[in-house]
Amino acid sequence: MTLPMGFLVKQPGMLSLIQDAGRYGAFNVGLTNGGPIDKSAFHWANRLCGNELDVTTIEISIGGLALTAQLDSVIALTGANMPLTINGVAKTLWRSHKVKAGDSIKLGFASAGVRCYLAVAGGFIINEDFGSTATVCREHVGGINGGKLVTGDILACNEVSATAEHKQNLLLPEQYWPSYKTEVVLHTILSYQKHYFSSLQQRLFFSSQYTVSKSCDRMGYRLEGRPINCNIEGILSEGICQGAVQIPADGQPIVLMNDRQTIGGYPKIGSVISLDTAKLGQLTQGAKVHFEPISMEKAHNFYHLALSRFTRTALVVCD
Repeated sequence: MTLPMGFLVKQPGMLSLIQDAGRYGAFNVGLTNGGPIDKSAFHWANRLCGNELDVTTIEISIGGLALTAQLDSVIALTGANMPLTINGVAKTLWRSHKVKAGDSIKLGFASAGVRCYLAVAGGFIINEDFGSTATVCREHVGGINGGKLVTGDILACNEVSATAEHKQNLLLPEQYWPSYKTEVVLHTILSYQKHYFSSLQQRLFFSSQYTVSKSCDRMGYRLEGRPINCNIEGILSEGICQGAVQIPADGQPIVLMNDRQTIGGYPKIGSVISLDTAKLGQLTQGAKVHFEPISMEKAHNFYHLALSRFTRTALVVCD
């Protein structure tokens, strides 16, 4: 039996997960979507490698990942500010880099932001679970054996020929790089359950500052601040979307993320738009957030403007 070739995991880092664009259409069997927390950084990593935007990458949280290339390829790293070295030489994020068999690729620890994305030309070759390679550790699906990367894993991929078009080094100009801050605004569409919250409680929610608690992960971000009171203690369990803002009995908001459960029974005051859950997912404990109400129509405008900027932004070919 021929062993796969690609990238050998020498150190898995704090939390490194195989992620494609996400698993959709499986809520009926209790499987959540997973996928990249910061979809913009994920898309840029793939674009810098000449890939389709939804192919499989590695999502690295906090940092510490170390790989050894077993073949020639092209990689790109985007997202949180994690120092990248290839054979001990510092390299720039937000651009593609040629690597050769035997090269050592190491990531330091994030100085701003939490999550970054490592793409390889052609994408990593991982068997799908329920139509996706996205790893959701709670459900033990996706990735390699349904969990985070461990030392000794081999991330298979195809070798890139010297004549391949994406053998070029591509760069996203620095003026388009995101800035990962410690205070963000979360644009929020009010829920159909808003009538469970008085007008006073809604005003308090949107005028208060909240702090990211230690309970923040791919399932959800629990916030600390002014409690919000609800007219009911609970509801019948129902499907919940990414970005839903649940208000449990203690009144402290929880913003649900990619790996959330598929149903829940807490009242929801609203839902944070996907562009802003990505910003939330780059925050660490102690960061500050503010909620701002937004209409469905304006949310659509924000989304399409971001999509237009992404498609119109040209990459630069560099040495």
